[in-house]
Amino acid sequence: MGTKLTIKPVQEWSIYKGRPLIISGPCSAESEDQLMDTARQLAALKKVDVYRAGIWKPRTRPDAFEGVGREGLMWLRDVKRETGLPTATEVANAAHVNDALKFGIDVLWIGARTSANPFAMQEIADALSGVETTVLVKNPVNPDLDLWIGAIERISRAGVKQIGAIHRGFSAYEKTAYRNQPKWQLPIELRRAIPEIPLICDPSHMGGARRFLYEIAQKSMDLNYDGLMIESHNDPAKALSDKNQQLTPNDLQELLSRLILRQPLSKDSKFLDVLGELRSQIDIYDDQLLDLLEQRMCVAETIGKYKKENSITILQTSRWEEIIQKAVSKGSSKGLSEEFINLLFKAVHQESINHQNVIMNS
Repeated sequence: MGTKLTIKPVQEWSIYKGRPLIISGPCSAESEDQLMDTARQLAALKKVDVYRAGIWKPRTRPDAFEGVGREGLMWLRDVKRETGLPTATEVANAAHVNDALKFGIDVLWIGARTSANPFAMQEIADALSGVETTVLVKNPVNPDLDLWIGAIERISRAGVKQIGAIHRGFSAYEKTAYRNQPKWQLPIELRRAIPEIPLICDPSHMGGARRFLYEIAQKSMDLNYDGLMIESHNDPAKALSDKNQQLTPNDLQELLSRLILRQPLSKDSKFLDVLGELRSQIDIYDDQLLDLLEQRMCVAETIGKYKKENSITILQTSRWEEIIQKAVSKGSSKGLSEEFINLLFKAVHQESINHQNVIMNS
């Protein structure tokens, strides 16, 4: 069920020059020279639509570089005057919003820590009431779709119409190749809930390392995202924050030149006929999957009855371990990833437990 909000299509935004919308600049504004030199190089590429820089930096540890503060807004104003590039920065409270607007910042983005806090989001929304600007909301730190939707709704109810969502990945306790797990299904579900929401991918924070940026950016384009936010620094090795994920302007140009942009729709009748036939096959297989799952749950309920009659607990850890190991091994031989098998079978296992729990307590 979609959430109906009044959101302008990205094609109507004043900063939009065509897909993909490119937002780039350093993770942090560190000095006036660093900010201006990076901006000049990016403007010369003629591929960047918005220049971004963090002025206030929410850092995990208190001794880390936390940004230059309000002074950096003057530098961003000068960047806009010299290069003509619209500017963007992160805001985390009402004071940030007020200062950014005073200095003519064109795009405000709300970070992952802030979007997870409804109190902070409401404070920012109140500060934006009646203001015509562009606001981008990053996904919350944890994979909570309702929090993300709620943050967007608060901004929308303040009267802001140019709203977009930034997918920057989700934190996880376990170590993965990427800095933040993509969990691509979450932004897909966000767009299903809010079909009109423009989607922007942040490969820098998702990947956390330069070697991952292209593959993440390309995947987001293949999923029909509207734009990219990629960090670029004139000298990444000397960056005061997130040096491993920032590109030089020349490296950014090389990445963008490699991107393959595909169209979401086609008018080719032959293509549409073949696609329709293949989708019909998918529908048949989906129906068969649901029938098999129904049969599996019937067996699980029968097992639940025997467990109840013999006073045996629902969860049998050794049996579950046996199932998952066997499934991962067999799935691998069929070209299915371990991550997918784990997610699928954990969901099936939980549903089986739910069915048995009803039997046990009936």
